[in-house]
Amino acid sequence: MHAQSSSHTTTTTERGSFALARCSCGWAGPARRSRDRARTDAADHARNAVTEEP
Repeated sequence: MHAQSSSHTTTTTERGSFALARCSCGWAGPARRSRDRARTDAADHARNAVTEEP
């Protein structure tokens, strides 16, 4: 688990040579060769989701 808020818990998983970011809300980021970029995608999603929720 890399970032979390009340309803957004993000994780990164590996599939072969790719890393993917996923969230408990159902969001999934693109497959990345860079694990760091997948973590950044997850953190960006969690940060943006918090600011967009009512």
